[in-house]
Amino acid sequence: MKNSKNLIKIKGDASIRTFYRNKKNNSIFVYAKEEKNKHLLAYDAVNKILIKNKILAPNLISHNYKKNFIEIEDFGNVSLFKVLKNKKNKKYFFFKKIINLLNSIQSIKTKKIKNFLDKNYKLETYKNKILYDEAKLFSDWYVEKKLNKKKSLFKKEFRNEINKLLSKLNNKNITFVHRDFHVSNLMYFNNQIALIDNQDALIGNKAYDLASLIDDVRLKTNNRLKDKIFTYYIRTNKKINLINFKKDFEILSILRNLKIIGIFTRLAYRENKKKYTKLIPYAWEMIDYRLKQNKIFKDLKLLLKNNFPEFIN
Repeated sequence: MKNSKNLIKIKGDASIRTFYRNKKNNSIFVYAKEEKNKHLLAYDAVNKILIKNKILAPNLISHNYKKNFIEIEDFGNVSLFKVLKNKKNKKYFFFKKIINLLNSIQSIKTKKIKNFLDKNYKLETYKNKILYDEAKLFSDWYVEKKLNKKKSLFKKEFRNEINKLLSKLNNKNITFVHRDFHVSNLMYFNNQIALIDNQDALIGNKAYDLASLIDDVRLKTNNRLKDKIFTYYIRTNKKINLINFKKDFEILSILRNLKIIGIFTRLAYRENKKKYTKLIPYAWEMIDYRLKQNKIFKDLKLLLKNNFPEFIN
């Protein structure tokens, strides 16, 4: 990377990427030696899709694929997470702004674009197989490490319950889904909201990003605020079938937080990033809350309660 003496390493995320800030150029260098197709090419391509649709995302400044990096626009270090952690700020006011942004993102029709190597990039569909594999991370990692007895039986029953829930999803996979839409990936820049960490975007269920936002494991919010945000979203999307959408929202929230527990356990054991385990109890808390919302979760709730009674009431 050029002018490496001007680069300052900055805190990264849960991925294998590393980030460097170039203060002289107001830019960020994203370095990824592994999975370059995802972390460099896909990131740039999805950013281009967002920018084309007037969503604030990082512009590409320079790139060197052979040397494993891209240089992108820097939106500073003030995330919506930092803004909302300040108790003086009115959370609902900012969440309404975020929902308005989400509505704009969900209106995106672009599915294909050229990446910086001038090759076509197409957003894939968020098929049930992907959702299943993600939820399975819970049994592959958390269950594997935490459950001593009847592990094989639990895994078999768990797989059956996940497949049952996936079969009950109503909304079609026709919506741009960021897939990690939470306040740590939303930067507050010049009184606007910019979207980062965009490389995992797919075309999927309209309820997914809303579940990511409302039941975000990193930012604790009370159930009253969660319900207010959900209601505001419904008010701004009047054509939605509320019963079907709410069921999808609850299913996807539960599946996502099971996935997160699995991922955070993997980070702790495989990458020695123990800090993520501190977030697991709140993920359980949100799973427990959503399991109580609908009778379709009865069997999954019983399975989890019988094996993890400390988390499921």
